[in-house]
Amino acid sequence: MTNATTGSGTLVQYTQGQDGQFYVPVVTQSGSLSGGPIMAEDQARKRELRLLKNREAARECRRKKKEYIKCLENRVAVLENQNKALIDELKSLKELYCQQKTE
Repeated sequence: MTNATTGSGTLVQYTQGQDGQFYVPVVTQSGSLSGGPIMAEDQARKRELRLLKNREAARECRRKKKEYIKCLENRVAVLENQNKALIDELKSLKELYCQQKTE
C-alpha cells in the first residue's frame, strides 16, 4: 500500500492487487473513495468514446470546410465572369460614345 497526499491535504492510499497492478482510488462527488480495475476500465472506455466522438467531429468539420471552400471558389468564378462581361460592356459603350462624339 502506498500513501500520497493531495493538494487539499487529503491522504490517499494506493493498493497493489495480487496481479501486480496498482488500483488508483477516485474521489466521488459524495467524498468517498473507490477504485479498482472497474474504474480504470470505465475511464478507458470513456476516453475511447471521447476520442471517437472527437474524430467524428473533426471529420465533419473538415467536410464542411471543403464544402465552404468549393462554394467560395464557385462564387469567385461567377464574379470573375460577371466582371469580364461588365468590362466588355464598358468598352463597347466607350467606343459608341467616342463614335457619337466625333460625328
